[in-house]
Amino acid sequence: MKKIVIDPITRIEGHLRAEVEVDENGIVKEAYVSGQLFRGIEIILQNRDPRDAGLLAGRVCGVCTNSHFRGAINAVENAYSLSIPENAKIIRDLMSMALFIQDHVVHFYQLHLLDFVDVLSVLKANPKETTKEAHKYCQKPFRNSNTHYEAVLEKLQNFIDAGRLGPFNSGYWGHSDYKLSSEQNLILLSHYFEALQFQTKISKAIAIFGGKTPHPQSLVVGGITSVADMLNPQRLNDFIFVIKEASDFINRAYLPDMKLLAIAYKDEIKSKSGKTAGNFLSVGGYPINKEMKLFSGGVIFEQDFSNIQEFDADKIKEEVQRAWYSDDEKQEPFYTDLNDDGTLKTKNKDDKYSWIKAPRYDGKTMETGPVARLFISYLNNNTAINSFVDEFLKETSLKLEDFNSTVGRNCARAIESQYICEYIFKLVSNLIQNIKYYDTNTWDKYNFSELEKDASGYIFLEVPRGVLLHSINIENSKIKNYQIIAPTTWNATPKNSDGIRGAYEEALVGIKIADTSKPLEVLKVLHSFDPCLACAVHIIDAKGKSLGEYKVLN
Repeated sequence: MKKIVIDPITRIEGHLRAEVEVDENGIVKEAYVSGQLFRGIEIILQNRDPRDAGLLAGRVCGVCTNSHFRGAINAVENAYSLSIPENAKIIRDLMSMALFIQDHVVHFYQLHLLDFVDVLSVLKANPKETTKEAHKYCQKPFRNSNTHYEAVLEKLQNFIDAGRLGPFNSGYWGHSDYKLSSEQNLILLSHYFEALQFQTKISKAIAIFGGKTPHPQSLVVGGITSVADMLNPQRLNDFIFVIKEASDFINRAYLPDMKLLAIAYKDEIKSKSGKTAGNFLSVGGYPINKEMKLFSGGVIFEQDFSNIQEFDADKIKEEVQRAWYSDDEKQEPFYTDLNDDGTLKTKNKDDKYSWIKAPRYDGKTMETGPVARLFISYLNNNTAINSFVDEFLKETSLKLEDFNSTVGRNCARAIESQYICEYIFKLVSNLIQNIKYYDTNTWDKYNFSELEKDASGYIFLEVPRGVLLHSINIENSKIKNYQIIAPTTWNATPKNSDGIRGAYEEALVGIKIADTSKPLEVLKVLHSFDPCLACAVHIIDAKGKSLGEYKVLN
């Protein structure tokens, strides 16, 4: 057996390490995935005013800011049994939906695309043939012209001539796992550049109701503070305009690119590369009307599509036997270091090797995220998504179970983005209807001093990467304990004492690495989950002592 260590894994949020053991044929036989920095936001929240929980929890991550902000606010409201106006619910959902769209597009193009696109191969592309290729996946491809592709080639050549490849530097160019033609590579790379502009525009949609982004400021216990923007026709129009532009890019670039990818990598999909154990979890949410939600909730075990069980929060348990925490009830940080050779301690079943805790649902590791939502919503006959899934499957000749794969996760995100864009206009319409009939309330007044001094509450939310839990325990009007289980906590869970692999580790086992010095296949699998390890380490020194000095070299 040979061990391959990748640390740090780049193009993700946070610090992730992977160690895989491969046999003489390059087949991964075992995998260990480790979060390398301590996540201490729960400790920082202790003894704080519950009304400040959102502002602090929103700093868990620089990407998922709105998700954690909202989770904390909802948890406090649930603890005190506070209701909020319907307009506040809609605006919170509009901000969340815009974040889904932004997150999915940025994930594929800026964080994952280079696992599929051989940048240097692009220079061999024929612009005229590229325009023809693009029409295979869309009737009206995005910015599909000879002059546009010539401009992209010129930009890339300028990078190379200047010796500054920037984000395209140090890639595994020429790797045998790259399967796209030069023209297909050019299509996707051109959309990489377009997506850089896309993310700045979609951020405006979040900021319209959030005040700013990242780290919006308009969410407060009791509702939303952005009533002036809600009542301003120009601001509403600005929001709609941004979403229309986003929808155009998704339908003419992002989704066609996924069709291209699914067809080009069909053999890999059918081989189940990147497949997990088939345990999927979704809590559902985001009402479209009284009868329908954007996502359905439920649980699937071992990919048994005929038996979708109801979600039961009481079946969740979080363990730490193989995570760097003490094994007692306090679960305090307890780092046991690495081996002398710098590898993770994984030889024994009680070795600790990650800062990520080990959540289990009914004793099982779960995959959460776009694939889980797609499976559970589709199989529950959620009409908000079914027609979009059916169309994609028909055009790519795939089956539903094929989404449980590396490429399949990307396809699920694109489909999700497509139907979110479709239904976000319905939410805007609901908001306008309320305003039309003089319902302009966005915050319900309450007296904090009159609330119970001791309370507890929690909230489960579907966010771009999957299921998010925020749980709060309030004592004497201060936060006593706080707990967060993020989507990446579910997907990147260590084995724990039960020896069961989490989704990341399970997806790695069985893949074939063509060149162990260039483990592109490992990166491709892990990136497909959109890892977010930013909920990591927060080190403070109350006495003002210097903890370390660093110098950035140019």
